[in-house]
Amino acid sequence: MNEEVRTEEEGVNRPDPLSGVDSEHGLIQRIVTYVRQNPNKTALGYHEGKLSDKQTNYREMSYLELNQEADSYAHGLVKFGLLKGMKVLFLVRPGRDFLILTLALGKLGAVPVFIDPGMGKRALLQCIEEVAPDAMITVPEVGILKRLRPAFFKSIRLRLISVPTWWSAAPALKDVKSDDPSPFEAYPAKENDPFAIVFTTGSTGIPKGVIYHFGTLNAQIETIDRSLFVRSSDTILEGFAPFALRDIAMGTTCILPKMDTTRPALVDPKVIVEAVQRYEATFSFGSPALWKRVIAWCHEHEVKLPQLQHVMMAGAPIPVELIEGLQSILDEKAQVHTPYGATEALPLTVISGKEIIADTRVKTEAGHGICIGRVLHGVRVKVIAVRDEAIAQWSGVTELPAGEIGEIVAMGPVVTEAYYNQPEQTANSKIRDGQAIWHRMGDVGYFDEKGRLWYCGRKSHRVVTSDQTLYTIPCETLFNSHPVVLRSALVGVGPKGHQQPGIVIEP
Repeated sequence: MNEEVRTEEEGVNRPDPLSGVDSEHGLIQRIVTYVRQNPNKTALGYHEGKLSDKQTNYREMSYLELNQEADSYAHGLVKFGLLKGMKVLFLVRPGRDFLILTLALGKLGAVPVFIDPGMGKRALLQCIEEVAPDAMITVPEVGILKRLRPAFFKSIRLRLISVPTWWSAAPALKDVKSDDPSPFEAYPAKENDPFAIVFTTGSTGIPKGVIYHFGTLNAQIETIDRSLFVRSSDTILEGFAPFALRDIAMGTTCILPKMDTTRPALVDPKVIVEAVQRYEATFSFGSPALWKRVIAWCHEHEVKLPQLQHVMMAGAPIPVELIEGLQSILDEKAQVHTPYGATEALPLTVISGKEIIADTRVKTEAGHGICIGRVLHGVRVKVIAVRDEAIAQWSGVTELPAGEIGEIVAMGPVVTEAYYNQPEQTANSKIRDGQAIWHRMGDVGYFDEKGRLWYCGRKSHRVVTSDQTLYTIPCETLFNSHPVVLRSALVGVGPKGHQQPGIVIEP
């Protein structure tokens, strides 16, 4: 790992407290090494109980306790029949057990399959059938779906439920947890060994299973360590539970607040504020929907959060007004950051809120797109001429100069190489360049004269008329600036190349 990091704001080098951690085997080895070095440091703070509980009951686990819990489950899962390389349908509610079980599966080399249940039953079943898992560790409710639609679950040989219920005969996790106190010997993962299969939500197309290798996760941690301001001394309030394992692997203290991280717009903002204050959180990652509620609550109750030094917002385009609102409840030296990426490739770029407010917002408001910042260390991003068909080789690409809008593509160790069992989708989204692979982000944008990347919308949403091409973000931003417009959507009527542009307005 890097010995020194230059921060965007401070312009000074400072040591990384994790610079001595052995990263030979990536994420799992990082955690095991950190357990040896700092066994009693708090790894996790979490709410123990149901989200419906009136009181918030926080508990803490040290790195040693977290690792021992993962070892107990790993021993038990092996005895139950789970083996290295098995695909495990993993539908467990985000929280403490989600984190511990993911670590346990990583240690024994099984491959968890993560699917967002919010995509709907039909899409969920399609994903399960596509990946053909060998085992399942799920909430009991999935067992009902298995009974109703058994054909989609025919590949599953082992089944566990997260909590026991009277109406399910499947064994519960607590029944397979081992009492063996010995450390579980994690298998020596190689860079190209699969760690997980993560399905996209399908919000802009069919859901696709992204193959994450151990090397991909290790590269993400390296990139975050070099570029995104996280230090092992940080306490991270994590608004997206699947990122918790990365937080732990960086030696931080991770706080999982009492919230449904799959529905951030419904979060109780008071709970988030109390968690920040209780644990003196210095860093946070969360969606714009989460922070919109927190900002409103803080303004109403005249509360500030001076503890937070860095806040990452991602998951949707970030309005300038939201950045200003967040800055207003933080210390004046605190920074808001908006990174850019996708399930298949992240993180790729980042920009600070202060740069947006001071510099890029004027161009955004004038319809030039949204600035998403500079490319991060170790990543390559280019803008190429837009094409809707598959591009097999880089020799078939036309790279565009700064200022010209085109398709955004990315290459580097944080970029995944393929979708699971979806050759057509892989061919449509990947471009071979010798031994390397470029990922087509499905977005359009351009580089400015300062080397910053600007986002202009989804490629599939552009409107192509007989004489010009219109892009969603530049057009919608202009309409959204009107005082009677809440939001708008650019649409095209007719076949591409001869579309008639229109705008849909929500007053």
